[in-house]
Amino acid sequence: MQLRKMMLVLTALGAMSGFMAGCGDDNEGGATCTTNDDCNTETEICHPTAGVCVQTCTDVSECPESARGSCAAVGGTGPDAATRVCKCSTDELCNGGSDAETSDLVCSDLDTVCVPKCGSDADCGSGRVCDVASGQCEEEDTGPATCSGEAQSTCAYGEFCSSGSCAEVPAPTCPNLSGKPAANFDPATGTGNIIYNVTKEIFGGACGSDTTAQTVKARVSFYSKSGTLPTTKEGLNGFFYVRTNGSELNGVPLSNGYQRSSDGRSASLSVNLCTSASDSQIVLGFYFTGGNGYCATLTK
Repeated sequence: MQLRKMMLVLTALGAMSGFMAGCGDDNEGGATCTTNDDCNTETEICHPTAGVCVQTCTDVSECPESARGSCAAVGGTGPDAATRVCKCSTDELCNGGSDAETSDLVCSDLDTVCVPKCGSDADCGSGRVCDVASGQCEEEDTGPATCSGEAQSTCAYGEFCSSGSCAEVPAPTCPNLSGKPAANFDPATGTGNIIYNVTKEIFGGACGSDTTAQTVKARVSFYSKSGTLPTTKEGLNGFFYVRTNGSELNGVPLSNGYQRSSDGRSASLSVNLCTSASDSQIVLGFYFTGGNGYCATLTK
């Protein structure tokens, strides 16, 4: 009887010893998962994009040494977006510190949690590719969005459809627009029409009765941010032609041949100018109030 009691005590002490050792372990992370059920549901969640179990926290002091970079929300739009988790800071700490014997884990550049190194794209989530050299999963470069037609098409505001791909409108670098708001156009705050192309129609020929001047005619193409453009050029507001010295002229009286697209979202018009008869090249600047500035160099 006495022997049986002693064995029970020893068994209990052994279990407690194992439990205490487990509490002292510093979980280095990296256990893969697909749902929260794959993790310790009391202290962990399955990171929605990294696909590894990560420890939840309310303060960074609760985090293991391997992931004591910060205690921050997962982010994104999923059900665990607001859940705070332990985030890493270096690959070295993910692997257990300077004396670690392995380097199988990296601190994810995208998710800031310890994850196993990837060896191929198949190891990364949707929309990600593997940089085999670093073992990091990176965002896939999908290139510019495709589109059809011209003007804005299906592109973002501030872009235009160019040869089947969305492209940003060129930044204005001519002296005409230097220092003007249109030169620092930002699609995030812009409100005006976007000029996306200026082409030469005429360069040469008499400019009225002035024998010392010649005609320059440029076709300006643009689209609206929202809604439709006016049915006639007289309804256009804030359209300006800018000379190389920075002086401005209302572009509407200088124009003719106004044509609007069938959906009313884009249009073009011709701007008629006179320049010295000796000029073989001219730099033009145009902008709409609240929109981008556009520079065009026309050669005779």
